[in-house]
Amino acid sequence: MLIQYKKDFEKTTMGLLSYLPDFKNLDNLKDEMRLNQAKNDFQLFLYRNDESNIIGVIGTQNDDHFIVIRYLSLAPGYRDEEHERKILSDLKDNYPNKKITALPEFTYLLKLDKNND
Repeated sequence: MLIQYKKDFEKTTMGLLSYLPDFKNLDNLKDEMRLNQAKNDFQLFLYRNDESNIIGVIGTQNDDHFIVIRYLSLAPGYRDEEHERKILSDLKDNYPNKKITALPEFTYLLKLDKNND
């Protein structure tokens, strides 16, 4: 289940983001957190598994017609197609009237959804 990022989850979120090469640098990671807290078109969602553990984070950018997946980071042990598919499905459920697309390095996610228009 996707949940909206809250400041209470900052350490968990930063830990998950640090798995991504772009955010191994602490300055980049802090910049990204500030960007998402600025209440603009960039949003973070946390992903909870069936046991309610936060195991992933997805960063998006929103406009009038599209949701762009900027990145996805899952905890080790959960990096599989099943979890990626669930996250994509939840994202589509949250934005039923918008087309979901992705930055080039994450376009493989779009192939997981057989119903993507």
